[in-house]
Amino acid sequence: MFLKQAGCSVALAEDGFDGLAKVVDHRPDIIFIDVMMPRLDGYQACVLIKSHEEFKNIPVVMLTSKDSLFDRARGKLVGADQYLLKPFNKKSLIETVMMHTKKEEDVNYDH
Repeated sequence: MFLKQAGCSVALAEDGFDGLAKVVDHRPDIIFIDVMMPRLDGYQACVLIKSHEEFKNIPVVMLTSKDSLFDRARGKLVGADQYLLKPFNKKSLIETVMMHTKKEEDVNYDH
């Protein structure tokens, strides 16, 4: 809801497998993954995304209410770019998107 209000295009997934299919179909600029998902959890989904040559550079943000050192370390081990604690607010969510999707201005070297 926060992202749509900010003008972002959003694709939602029912579970980890559906999420992987959405990544292939939509090629997003950023991926938010809930750690606790049915059938394929967020850690497993993140490993699959980050191990795929075509998608490994897409930023992955893990969403969770777990804030232990173990949970954060596990997120880093699977390749997550950030760990965002729930509940989060609109400001922190938008800042996360901006931080990970900020693109350098195109430079034209052909003069």
